Amino acid sequence: MNKYENSQSKASILLEALPYVRRFRGSVFVIKYGGSFMDSPDPLVRSRVAQDLVFLNFVGIKVVVVHGGGKAVTKELESRGLKASFIDGLRVTDSQTIKVVDSVLNEKVNSEVAQFVSSYDCKVQRLPGKEILRCQKLSQELDLGFVGSISQVITDPIHDALESGLMPIISSTAADQLGQCYNVNADTVASEVAIALGARRLVYLSDVPGLLRNPEDTNTLVSSLPVNQVDSLKAEGIIAKGMLPKVNSAVQALRSGVNRVHLIDGRLPHSILLEIFTDEGIGTEIVHSS
Repeated sequence: MNKYENSQSKASILLEALPYVRRFRGSVFVIKYGGSFMDSPDPLVRSRVAQDLVFLNFVGIKVVVVHGGGKAVTKELESRGLKASFIDGLRVTDSQTIKVVDSVLNEKVNSEVAQFVSSYDCKVQRLPGKEILRCQKLSQELDLGFVGSISQVITDPIHDALESGLMPIISSTAADQLGQCYNVNADTVASEVAIALGARRLVYLSDVPGLLRNPEDTNTLVSSLPVNQVDSLKAEGIIAKGMLPKVNSAVQALRSGVNRVHLIDGRLPHSILLEIFTDEGIGTEIVHSS
């Protein structure tokens, strides 16, 4: 491809993106940042995610980032001689573990995510989840300790940040009425924040391409999934394990007013932009039933 053809190709990409930029300008997008790529030793992975987030912001989309950080929590626990324990994919969070969760998610990881976004000249607002999310203890048969279920999202600080042109960076913790910090599933936090803000899009960044009919074959990607087909895919075992909380949260978001939910691989170069601003997309979109 010569220089002229290369320039033409770039121009065609920009023209393809234009109607999407026009349509989404002023909309709220909630981006859940998680998966093993958060801890990737390759700085290019994190920098490309940051560039995508900043691009969305600079074209007038109001971006809210919700992050997890489970691997960082486990690593810190191990450094203190504490063992991580999980039941049905949820971390058992005793009094020692919640102190680690609080310091790692609300301080270390929240600061790191804010830093890599702000390094691209985008102003951010750090919002530890426990300051804006209210919860009650998650009720289930097996006691998980300080694991919470969101009861309220205090949206004023988020709106204030967005109106000031800042990108809110929210950690996946919450607090009860007494101020006790709780650990909360980050997929659930992202969904609850999207619902409370009336977000147009909810995007889950993880380390898988999207929903695969065969987890071993990326060619089986489900590009578009109407919400009324979710139960049948659960019954077939296609939606299972780590994909369950994402899809369940996506369904809740869609039924509560979010327009569309995306599941994409954050490891792929500029996957957010390809999913949002191109006709074909790159991951799985979960949509309202036709």
